[in-house]
Amino acid sequence: MIRALAVAAAIPAAVLIGLAVGGAPIAPGDVVWALAHPHATNDASTIIWSLRLPRVAIAALVGASLALVGTVLQALLRNPLVDPYLIGVSGGAGAAIAIAATLGASIAVTPAFGFVAGLATSVLVAVLARRGSGLDAERLILAGVSISALMSAFITLALTRLSPNASNEIIAWLAGSISGRGWGDLLAALPYALIGAAGCVAMVPSLNVLRLGEGRALALGIDLARVQWTVLAASALLAAAAVALAGIVGFVGLIVPHLARRTVGADVRRVLPVAAVLGAALVVLADALSRSLFAPYEIPLGVLLAIIGVPAFLFIYLRGGTRMYA
Repeated sequence: MIRALAVAAAIPAAVLIGLAVGGAPIAPGDVVWALAHPHATNDASTIIWSLRLPRVAIAALVGASLALVGTVLQALLRNPLVDPYLIGVSGGAGAAIAIAATLGASIAVTPAFGFVAGLATSVLVAVLARRGSGLDAERLILAGVSISALMSAFITLALTRLSPNASNEIIAWLAGSISGRGWGDLLAALPYALIGAAGCVAMVPSLNVLRLGEGRALALGIDLARVQWTVLAASALLAAAAVALAGIVGFVGLIVPHLARRTVGADVRRVLPVAAVLGAALVVLADALSRSLFAPYEIPLGVLLAIIGVPAFLFIYLRGGTRMYA
């Protein structure tokens, strides 16, 4: 009961902190007043509605998306070390954005290139991992790692051809950041994230059966190929939307599913919503910390999450938290 209440309170608490802190701190009471009066013209309302609220909403969407992808991929592959970028979305998006910048494309439109390229790379990984009508888990992991390494080489090559200013912009994007994003970016990515989330939710019963093993799942009538392709497609949409909004934000999709399983057990019906809530709250809090710790300068979101995530993951791993099933 206490854990359930803590999870339920995570989002509103994180949102309040995300809206209150920053280069110009705003008292919690003023935040609540500004939210209740969206058409007010004072400084607090302008900061909340024009700058911080869209940023908090984007951070929540990115965190929830990556946590959902990590949860369903770890359940599908029965591997607790799988993260959302295994399917090549981050590598493909990063390479496309770096190459587009090399060719002179505006930084304002490069996230769209990243989204399309991320989806295309995930399709390539799936084709390489295909066996019969379904996917081979080992091939998927090997293909994902190999394609990601190849894309990293393209990124490095592109960066060596860019001017220092353009190179710095791409590096900042690769490090993960929500700076400069607004309502328009959120609305552009939201439909893809919602479709991906719906696909994940639809596969929950089948993923629960897969906890028993592929053999038993097939014996119980589970269409394994359909589950694999649906999970992969949903994961690609969610991960591509997250990458287009925030760049490459690591460790969320790796760590949060472990935290969710430690909180509610291994039942995917419970793990999925808890992971989404924890992922959203984590990225909102991390983004608030990134822009307030050394204000007015920002720490790249991906860098901050890596600094937090590595010790957290090692702690969970050493405590035996990487077990998939209770």
